Amino acid sequence: MFKKNTAHLQEELFGFDNYLSETKREKLRNSKEKAFYNIIFRNIDEKLFSVLYSDKKSHPNAPINTMVAFLILRSHKGLTYKEMFEQIDYDLRMRTALGLSDLEKTPFSEPTIFDFQNRINRYELKTGINLFELVFDGLTKRQLKVLKIRTDIQRSDSFLAASNIRDYSRVQLLVEVILRFHRILSDRDKKRYNELFSRYTKKTSHKFIYDLERSELPKELEKLGLIYREILDNFKKNYGDREIYKILDR
Repeated sequence: MFKKNTAHLQEELFGFDNYLSETKREKLRNSKEKAFYNIIFRNIDEKLFSVLYSDKKSHPNAPINTMVAFLILRSHKGLTYKEMFEQIDYDLRMRTALGLSDLEKTPFSEPTIFDFQNRINRYELKTGINLFELVFDGLTKRQLKVLKIRTDIQRSDSFLAASNIRDYSRVQLLVEVILRFHRILSDRDKKRYNELFSRYTKKTSHKFIYDLERSELPKELEKLGLIYREILDNFKKNYGDREIYKILDR
């Protein structure tokens, strides 16, 4: 169920800025991260993403503006998912950029951000609508009107963020299919082909992409392509009629 996130508008009585000196508070107020919060985060139209969720009463979504900002900043800074989560946990500037005023909360988990990305991908495939482009269209209008164009946050980030989501999601999907195929193998085949699958069976698919840098994605796709070819060549006789083999083949 879709629910807007307004928690960042409520000042924390015991927020971390209360423990900073006035000099450090002033630096934080003048930081790029605070500018990002004011210019980008606060103006993210969460309702654009309501189409990704059921309109029936159910468990509410994780904060949309925080997840969107997370993906924009991860792309903008060229960080891995692991590095981004570490900055959320330990960097006051990153928490400021994401509208987090305390030191306790982690706004969402790893599976949640990956599920959010997959929802965005599926929606674009179904409708042809890139929700990140719509976000930046709205932000650009506000920036032009209120800030007379700010150059440190560029509209091209909408393309980079969306491209990042697609590429990482593609690798995750390919790894997930390999993992599901591996589960149906006989114990004998698992042992015989252990070397072929071992790189992927040690983690879940989202854990696999957790540490990947964007520059590594083309090489990973190439490796996956070769493994798919080997699986299709070696397992058709005994597993060709299984549904997961057909999915892998497709």
